[in-house]
Amino acid sequence: MDKKLEQLFYAVLGGALAVKEKLETSNEEIKAWQEKSEENARAFFDEMAQRGEQEKDQFKGMFKEILKEVVGELNLATRDDLEQLKRDLDK
Repeated sequence: MDKKLEQLFYAVLGGALAVKEKLETSNEEIKAWQEKSEENARAFFDEMAQRGEQEKDQFKGMFKEILKEVVGELNLATRDDLEQLKRDLDK
């Protein structure tokens, strides 16, 4: 009977150690995945920030063109028009 209890004890101990090793391995894998996820998130954020800067410049150019069209369609005086008028009046 003592032999069977001893075998049971070692079997339980072996199982516990196997579970412990699996948990440690899983924990290391989770940490590695988390670090990789953080790196990916940083890279994604940096890429989006850079892309945003590029888009801002393009949007700014498009916005200027649209404003020029609107000013032209509404037949509003531009700075150049006013300066020319001023020069004409000064003559």
